[in-house]
Amino acid sequence: MSKETIRVRFAPSPTGFPHLGNIRTALFNWLFARHHNGYFVLRIEDTDVARMVEGATESILHSLRWLGFDWDEGPIFQSDRLDIYRGVADKLLKGEIAYHCYCSPRRLEEMRQEQTKKKQPPGYDRHCRTLTRKQKDEYEANGIAPVVRFASPLDGKTSFHDLLRGEIVFDNSTLDDFVLLKSDGYPTYHLANIADDHLMEISHVLRADEWLSSTPRHILLYNALGWQPPQFAHLPMILGPDKSKLSKRHGATAVTEYEQKGYLPEALFNFLALLGWSLDDKTEIMSSKEIIKNFSLDRISTTAAVFNREKLDWMNGVYIRNLPVTEFSRRAVPFLETLEVNRPLDDHYISRVMPLVQERAKTLAEIQELTGFFFHDKLVYDVHLLLNKLERQQAVYALQVSLSKLESLELWDSIYLEEIIRPLADELQLKTGVLFGLLRVAITGRTAAPPLFQTMEVLGKEICIRRLRAALVKL
Repeated sequence: MSKETIRVRFAPSPTGFPHLGNIRTALFNWLFARHHNGYFVLRIEDTDVARMVEGATESILHSLRWLGFDWDEGPIFQSDRLDIYRGVADKLLKGEIAYHCYCSPRRLEEMRQEQTKKKQPPGYDRHCRTLTRKQKDEYEANGIAPVVRFASPLDGKTSFHDLLRGEIVFDNSTLDDFVLLKSDGYPTYHLANIADDHLMEISHVLRADEWLSSTPRHILLYNALGWQPPQFAHLPMILGPDKSKLSKRHGATAVTEYEQKGYLPEALFNFLALLGWSLDDKTEIMSSKEIIKNFSLDRISTTAAVFNREKLDWMNGVYIRNLPVTEFSRRAVPFLETLEVNRPLDDHYISRVMPLVQERAKTLAEIQELTGFFFHDKLVYDVHLLLNKLERQQAVYALQVSLSKLESLELWDSIYLEEIIRPLADELQLKTGVLFGLLRVAITGRTAAPPLFQTMEVLGKEICIRRLRAALVKL
């Protein structure tokens, strides 16, 4: 396929911050374009003025950039193209394929209530479709601003070929006369979407399957305007682990929250690609280049994908462990900067700390908890943690003997420290695990920490001695 033939778009509405479902749609479009050396167009559908959320557009752009989705055209804002949509609506009105509707919100609500009461399918009753010129003039004389509705055919069928689902057919009798242009002059999704996809020469529309039921309306619009429809592929929805619709409790939070929680963009990219697409039945860790190379629509499932937070955490941990230590340290700095540290965050010190926790971190945000004791002078912990399997006097004596050995050392590295401390357990008639546990709590304030002697080496003699003395005072 040539570059000229593949043109896809991501067209988010800034009525909320982008969540995983939105971004997965963007990803599949981006991958399809990149695989075929095509164009990825970014269009901001900002015509729903009443529901616009401040900062949403910026969040959309930031999320795409963070994940590495570059775009070839855009961002294009629909709010700059209102004259185009009004022109298309006028064309449909002149061709008597659309008509003005003067029904008030109150009448429409009463109509819906009556339909519900009679257990009828909801939809506009076409009250204004056959108004005479005189009736229209009376409405307009009363200052009523109409909407423009599409005159859907009353019988027959509308069909289209979905690239994932095959031939899909709808009875036209199930389609109501939907609104194209609102009374404030702003278009609905149905009108603006069609006009832009045509004028931007979009070849393929890859979108969520919630839009499947809208597609026959769009096909009718394309036909009415004499335009060639793009090819459609409706992507499977994402479900929570309990197979219900993905919600905030499952993880459908804004993508920026995943960034703030310390997920790597390349890990989230890999994870999202596998929500509905697969290379085979076993491959899970793939670079963006590998995914682009292998991406195809025939590997997209038509069944719903299931969001699994544990798998995302596992995958993120794999990506963290595969980072070069220097890169891991660089990415950790923004999360360390939020700590109230007592010692400077110099690059050399950070580069010595990070290798000790890289194997254990599942997210960058966890680095705060895993490394806090490296940066705080004063430790806060329960004294009883020092007494695990020890009487108080045993613990006091063990700390005193350990201090006497350590205070006299001139060489302070992990290998030498272990050579001094390990035999001390036999001398104190303690199991090595018990002695090491006592020293670990005294030096880190925790029962679980990176390897003891490497931790002591990085902290340095002065801090370790000071903390051992503080533990004695606690006891």
